Amino acid sequence: MSDISFVRTDMLPEQEPPATSVGFVAWARANLFSSPLNTVLSLLSIAAVLMVLKLVLPWAFMSSWNANSLTECREQIAAAYGEHHEGACWAVIRDRWVQLTFGFYPPYPIDGTAHLGAPPEGAWPAYFRPIATFVLILVAVAPVLFDKLPRKMLIITAVFPFLMPWMMWGGTFWNPVGAMLGFGIGYLAYRLIAPVAGSLAGTIAAALLPIIWWLFLLGGFASIMQSIIALDIPVVQSRKFGGFAVSIFIGVVAIVGSLPLGIVLALGRQSDLLIVKALCVGFIEFIRGVPLITLLFVASTLLNIFLPPGTEFDIILRVLIMVTLFAAAYMAEVVRGGLAALPRGQYEAADALGLDYWKAQRLIIMPQALKISIPGIVSTFIGIFKDTTLVSIIAILDPLGLTAGIRANAQWNGIYWELFAFIAFVFFIFCFSMSRYSMYLERKLKTSH
Repeated sequence: MSDISFVRTDMLPEQEPPATSVGFVAWARANLFSSPLNTVLSLLSIAAVLMVLKLVLPWAFMSSWNANSLTECREQIAAAYGEHHEGACWAVIRDRWVQLTFGFYPPYPIDGTAHLGAPPEGAWPAYFRPIATFVLILVAVAPVLFDKLPRKMLIITAVFPFLMPWMMWGGTFWNPVGAMLGFGIGYLAYRLIAPVAGSLAGTIAAALLPIIWWLFLLGGFASIMQSIIALDIPVVQSRKFGGFAVSIFIGVVAIVGSLPLGIVLALGRQSDLLIVKALCVGFIEFIRGVPLITLLFVASTLLNIFLPPGTEFDIILRVLIMVTLFAAAYMAEVVRGGLAALPRGQYEAADALGLDYWKAQRLIIMPQALKISIPGIVSTFIGIFKDTTLVSIIAILDPLGLTAGIRANAQWNGIYWELFAFIAFVFFIFCFSMSRYSMYLERKLKTSH
């Protein structure tokens, strides 16, 4: 009888997977060359991209960075790369990047005095106020975006909305302190009045008393405290704001303010109270039916007509209010979509647990609705940040508004693509960062489940 085994007694050595089933080759086969049509389209697309790169890369990299004018820039490019080569003149960015970043914001050194003219030769202009504001923006939003950071950092998040206007505009330190006290007054009014007269009376008092404080008493409080302890920094007029600083300032305020206001409007639109629902629906539909540029013109020119004579309403503050309201209307519809996507059982579960309306929204309904709405929320944020460039139409010199003045200068008359390419690159960095964070948050919260 022969000894024939049909079962292997030793393991085969592990082998590498086929090269066509892993890595870039597998990805390309699955996504670019999965069928004859996809193969043709992919080859045509690759050819188009290569043709564009063949034109753009020499223009972008065979360029000049050290010229002091457009004429000198072209002479340097011709000497280095030939008479017929057309390269980018990035020297305009090197020459005017401070203006593109800060506009005409005065460079205050550490002692708090302003440079009336150009800073001394070799001295670094200390734009410490806008730079410190930008750093504090990152610190303030960090604990909101990343839950692994210490929760005590939320104190900075809560205080920063009051510090930011003071750091940018200047003036007495007691103005932001008084603004914070207004919210404290509203909270105390609700805690004291609601147990005695009911939650409705407490809510009305919590809304009216801070308004009275801000409109009629804040100025006197700041004056008294300033006479006791003088804490102030030089005032900067709004017309000095400009560049990326004003775009970031308006964008951050609109983004931060539009989300909670949009949530309130979305809840009001679904409310059973007729007046509340009518007001929210009317506001949302009106704002969504009017272009942002129209609202900016209203903020710039028409708003002062309806105010008492002699009233000074800062132009940037008017723009902040209009852009925030515009973003809030779109945010309300995004949040309402998230609320509509929740199954009815979530509301019934909240009722079964005995939760009142606000606890149900805070603990069960709104976390799920916001999780579903993440892509729409971030898309609205990105759109609002890009729309800040529209303020150039009402004479606020954002980066696009500054390009006209730079191109009108005799040294750089005729420059064009380099300025817009640089501005587009900076906006892309901010918008791409928001998009990547959105994807990270979706993966973390697993919104698809």
